[in-house]
Amino acid sequence: MDIQQLKYFQVLAACQHVTRAAEMLSLSQPALSRSIAKLEEELGVPLFERYNRSIKLNRYGQMFLVRVERVMKELSEGKQELFEVTHPERGEVALGFIHTLGTNHIPDLIGEFRIGFPHIQFQLVQNHSYSLLNQLMNGELHMCLLAEPRDPEPSIEWTPLWKEEILAVVPSFHRLAKAASIKLDELANESFILLKKGYALRQTTDLMFQEHGIDPNITFEGEEVATVAGLVGSGLGVSLLPDLQGLDTNKVAQIRLKAPESHRTIGLAWMNERYLPPAAINFKNFIINKMHPRN
Repeated sequence: MDIQQLKYFQVLAACQHVTRAAEMLSLSQPALSRSIAKLEEELGVPLFERYNRSIKLNRYGQMFLVRVERVMKELSEGKQELFEVTHPERGEVALGFIHTLGTNHIPDLIGEFRIGFPHIQFQLVQNHSYSLLNQLMNGELHMCLLAEPRDPEPSIEWTPLWKEEILAVVPSFHRLAKAASIKLDELANESFILLKKGYALRQTTDLMFQEHGIDPNITFEGEEVATVAGLVGSGLGVSLLPDLQGLDTNKVAQIRLKAPESHRTIGLAWMNERYLPPAAINFKNFIINKMHPRN
C-alpha cells in the first residue's frame, strides 16, 4: 500500500466512475483498475460493488475512506507546514542566546531583521553556554549567540561578531562610584555577586580574577544579570558585568577597568554540516553582514 494507491482510491470513491476517475488522474482505466484491485487484495475485502460499467462504494469502502481522507489531510497539512517553516520569507528560526544578550542585543537584532522579513517567526531559548551548545548539537536550535566556546566540538562552526567590554558594577553610593576607571585590584576585598559557574560570563570573570591573583569573596551566585545588578544596587556587593542598557543609574554605577581593559567576544555558532532552512540562513547572513559589513 502506498500514497498513490490511496489517492487513486480517494478519487474513484469521490466520482464512483472508473472512466472519469482515470481521466482525472491522467491514467489508463486498466492501470487504475489494477491499482484498486491490488489495494483490495492487500486489505482483504472489496471496497466497491461493481455493476457492469458502474461501481459504488460499499460499507467497507466507506469505512476505509474515512481513514484515507484523514491520512491525506494530515499529509497535505504536513506538506504545507514544512513549506511554511522552510520558506525563506515565512519560516522559523530556532535561536539560542546567553542571558546577558537578552536585555538589548536580541530585541534589537530581531526587530531590525523583521523589518525585511516580517513573516519569519522566532523560537527563542535563553540559557547558559554549555546548555545552548548541547541543544545546538541535539538539533533543537539552528544557531546560538554566545561567547567564544572553549574547546568546541569540531562539528560546531563559530564566527566572532562583536566585543563586549567587562565593567565593574558597584552601588551608586560606593566609594568608587564616581571614578572614571579603576584597577580590578581596587575591588579585591569587596564582596562579589556573580553569575553561577557554567555561565560564559562567569568563566570570563574567573579568568580575570586568576590573572590578577584575586581570590574573590563571593556572597551570591545568580542566574540572571538583572538579579545580579539589582542585588548590587541594594548594596550587597559589587560585580563584573558587560555594558548593559537599562540599568538603574540611581542605584548602580558602571566603571571601566584599566591595566588591562577586559573584553569578551560574542559570536554566532551553528552546526557546519547540518541543514539550515532558508529562513535561518537569511538570519545568519543578516547578522554576520550587519556586524561585519562588506566594504
